[in-house]
Amino acid sequence: MISLRQRVLWASMLATATFASAGAIAQTPSVTPAVPAAQVQPQAGVAPQAQGKRMERADPAKRFERMQAHRAKRMAALKTKLNLTTAQEGAWSSFTASSQPPAGARPPRADRAEFAKLTTPQRLERMQARQAERSAMFAKRADATKSFYAALTADQQKTFDAETAHFGHGRGGHHRGHGGHGGHGGQRTAPPAKS
Repeated sequence: MISLRQRVLWASMLATATFASAGAIAQTPSVTPAVPAAQVQPQAGVAPQAQGKRMERADPAKRFERMQAHRAKRMAALKTKLNLTTAQEGAWSSFTASSQPPAGARPPRADRAEFAKLTTPQRLERMQARQAERSAMFAKRADATKSFYAALTADQQKTFDAETAHFGHGRGGHHRGHGGHGGHGGQRTAPPAKS
């Protein structure tokens, strides 16, 4: 429940914001200055680059290639940091092969209109089948990671732990908010005390 004090505070903040914005609009010049031709030219060169990035995002095959290149670079850096012996190369090969995403571009997403036409039990069955596929892929990756981890020395395991702690986070990963489920830094804060 909102107290009277809070309502008065919100009303005064809204009134201040309204008057401040009205003053800013009243002071804005009605004539926009002409942009010199020298400033227009550099911006024209930026548009094709931005358009190219948008096209890459729209083309799943190009995005997949870019992600594969990034993954290969990241895995090569990990391999270098681990200083693997020749005896560990077989475990490394099976680890990288099992953690490889499925070949080719991502399969097309299910049509939302088609999905909406299904009954609730049918939708649940489809979601459960997809979840089973993902669980099987995860189990395969987890088993390969565990067997590779077992082949490492204690120092290599520490390096592996430190280097792979951030895999899966970041852009496109399953990272929620700022630092995890609890907000900034993943720390959960207690709810404010009622006064």
